[in-house]
Amino acid sequence: MQRILRYQSMSEREEKTAYQQKMAARLKEWNAEIDKLQAKAEEAGTDAEIKYRDQLSELRTKRDALREKLNHLQGQSGDAWDEVKAGVESAWGELKQSIERARDRMR
Repeated sequence: MQRILRYQSMSEREEKTAYQQKMAARLKEWNAEIDKLQAKAEEAGTDAEIKYRDQLSELRTKRDALREKLNHLQGQSGDAWDEVKAGVESAWGELKQSIERARDRMR
């Protein structure tokens, strides 16, 4: 029975590690997207850069909140893991929507 429990624990650890790695990779992608939007605003000129400054600031704030939640996810287990993961998912959704809106506005 202990072998089975250890196997399940190992599988759970591997699943959590894979999730964290996946989210970290996605965060890198969003960082690159934010950088592209910043460059696009700068290319459009001073007026556009000023217009989009608040939007870009909001994106960075949401990105930083997501990064904070991902960092907090490490070391959590059981119910705490589920709660923090739910917070990560929520922050992820907010960031994704904000980036999509910013992309649409900057076209």
